[in-house]
Amino acid sequence: MTGGGDPRDVVRRGYDAVSVRYDEAYGAEGKYRAWLGELGRCVPPRGAVLDLGCGSGVPVARALTARGLRVTGADISDVQIRRARQQVPDAEFVRADITDPAFVPGEDATFDAVVSLYALIHLPLDEQPRLLARVGRWLRPGGWFVATTGHRAWTGVEEDWLGAGAPMWWSHADAATYRRWITEAGLIVEREEFVPEGESGHALFWARRRS
Repeated sequence: MTGGGDPRDVVRRGYDAVSVRYDEAYGAEGKYRAWLGELGRCVPPRGAVLDLGCGSGVPVARALTARGLRVTGADISDVQIRRARQQVPDAEFVRADITDPAFVPGEDATFDAVVSLYALIHLPLDEQPRLLARVGRWLRPGGWFVATTGHRAWTGVEEDWLGAGAPMWWSHADAATYRRWITEAGLIVEREEFVPEGESGHALFWARRRS
């Protein structure tokens, strides 16, 4: 593939290179505000939340910890994790490949919610349904899964993402496939939305583990 090497290494190096620029380009403080406000109202006080692909901790971990929730974030980028620990000291962050079976953020039924915004789309396609199945186990009965996925199937590389001098890699299925994978993980899709971006966009899923 262009970009060179294992896709996970391309993603890791890409976010190491673009961490600050990404937050500046996408308005870190203000993005996802409505989603996070709604999620915060769905999770019980002092509830536990897992953020898969947590980036720099802003805005997800910062917004949710400000509501008194206990947040664990995981990301493959060393730079993102270092910045997250600095920016959101009240959350817990771990540098990890979230597709690795050795990544065990908690026992089964540990989390009241799992969030994954614009992260699944950076994972090898054949590993995504396996991760979703694990998400289904990590959630407590009735717990929420909130995630952005691909809307149309696509795999590709941008060689100089955001002008940071490093490539970035994406791979995602279409929304119907994600709906099936989420359902097969034991979750009930409560809502699906289209989130436009440029000439295309993503799907946003709100799903719950069966009680």
